[in-house]
Amino acid sequence: MKTYSPKPEHIERRWYVLDAGDKVLGRVASEAAVILRGKHKPIFAPHMDVGDNLIIINAAKVVLTGGKEMKKVAWRHSGHPGGITGTLYADLLEKKPAFAVEKAVRGMLPKNRLGRAMIKKLHVVAGPEHHHQAQKPVDWTMGMRPVWEGLPVSAAPVANGKKRGKSKEAAETPTTAEKPAEETATKQPAASKETTARKTAAKPATRAKATTSKTTRAKATTRKPTAAKTAAKKPAAKKPAAKKPAAKKPAAKKPAAKKKES
Repeated sequence: MKTYSPKPEHIERRWYVLDAGDKVLGRVASEAAVILRGKHKPIFAPHMDVGDNLIIINAAKVVLTGGKEMKKVAWRHSGHPGGITGTLYADLLEKKPAFAVEKAVRGMLPKNRLGRAMIKKLHVVAGPEHHHQAQKPVDWTMGMRPVWEGLPVSAAPVANGKKRGKSKEAAETPTTAEKPAEETATKQPAASKETTARKTAAKPATRAKATTSKTTRAKATTRKPTAAKTAAKKPAAKKPAAKKPAAKKPAAKKPAAKKKES
């Protein structure tokens, strides 16, 4: 079993609208983080941005429970010594309600370049109206999980101005499996004739190759006996060397000549 890893062509960005009116700030922020990260999708991967775009409306009507609006402080530092300032959430929701919601959502996203890319898909509006009607967003309710519709159909990748995949005409033309049985039955004899014609045209070439291989084999076999004969004649040339002992016989007669003198 292989582990699935989402690819860029498998990611489909959708648009949702979440109404934060009379809802707890923490609940809204956690639901927004789920949508931005893409944890509501089966193809979720923690190392990729698989999430959708989200529009939060009525951010000015967000509620804090337990009297936190008078206890919770939003701290900010200028980066210089002694440059720290803090504002209560009661004042922050009155002056910058969109910033308060965005700050809560940002704190629930990864603290890296991936989280910085996810927060760009968030659009917070203090009132009930937004300027993203062209994207045709869908209303999102708390706890809603959309139905999984499978991987989207990926378009053919473009490289150097040319498409690598199949064109629209090739995609529209039915394959052999989709064509009716009558058309395939009628086209099978023609294909068989073409294959037989190709086989017959290819046979003479194979025969010619076989004849050439036979001639080369015959030449090799004729050359082998000559090599064997030359090897057999070599011992015959060594026979004169065996006559040398016979030439030493006159040297053995010298002692007999000395006896006659005595």
